[in-house]
Amino acid sequence: MAVFNDNISINTILGAGSSVKGDVSINGFARIDGDIDGNIEASGNVIVGEQARIRGNIKAKSVTVIGGIVLGDIVSPDFVKLLSSSVIIGDIQTHRLIAEEDVIVHGHCVSLSESEEFNAAVSRQENLKAISSMSIRI
Repeated sequence: MAVFNDNISINTILGAGSSVKGDVSINGFARIDGDIDGNIEASGNVIVGEQARIRGNIKAKSVTVIGGIVLGDIVSPDFVKLLSSSVIIGDIQTHRLIAEEDVIVHGHCVSLSESEEFNAAVSRQENLKAISSMSIRI
């Protein structure tokens, strides 16, 4: 019997020097080493490489940022792993956050292992974000 394990099988690769403008939907595991100006949604894991620059939200099973820059929110039910020199300018929602030294995160983070607490905290954060986006800035 064959066993599918998306933890070792990379389905999509965007190489260094490549760029995509627009939203990307990925079936399975992806490695991003280029630039994406748009949202990423993956059914599996996403690895953001050292040279990657992403301007958009990432929604995936798990996200590992090896040292790239993400200007957007990360939503990942399994875990978010931030390796040294990663930069995240946006909010993080996950059950488990792993961060090395020299990581920059400018945003809010919800990281709770209990599902009910996590869902309630995510809901509160999204409501606050919606309210603040509607407020008048002077």
